[in-house]
Amino acid sequence: MKNLIAAAAFATGMTFAAGAAWAEGQTHHIVFHVDENDPHVMNMTLNNVANVTSYYAAQGDTVVAEVVAYGPGLNMFVVGKSPVADRISAMSLEMEGLTFAACGNTHRKMSEKAGHDVALLDEAGIVPSGVVRIVELQQQGYAYVRP
Repeated sequence: MKNLIAAAAFATGMTFAAGAAWAEGQTHHIVFHVDENDPHVMNMTLNNVANVTSYYAAQGDTVVAEVVAYGPGLNMFVVGKSPVADRISAMSLEMEGLTFAACGNTHRKMSEKAGHDVALLDEAGIVPSGVVRIVELQQQGYAYVRP
């Protein structure tokens, strides 16, 4: 009986150790959604990105994160209007695997309304549709976060 209990304890320990080893080095894919022209929401989003990245880095994991903005949230990426432009610039240099996606539909409408091409931060790439981009990333297995 002692041998059976010892064997069970050993097997449980080995399963736990194998599970822990398996978890090390994972890559976590996360999409963050911003659709509000609210500096608090934009900063909270960037805080979430930084916190998640730090959490997983402490476990030996990596994070691939994309911040997708559309509608009023696109102001997060507009030159001269973004209340978080400096943070975006710093974070994009410090965090490998972090990208920013601007909705092409919203950008086109903003530009038409302004009568000129609205300049976006260099860090932001334009995707055809912010909503479609979020859907595509979720279909690829990305976790979805909306602060």
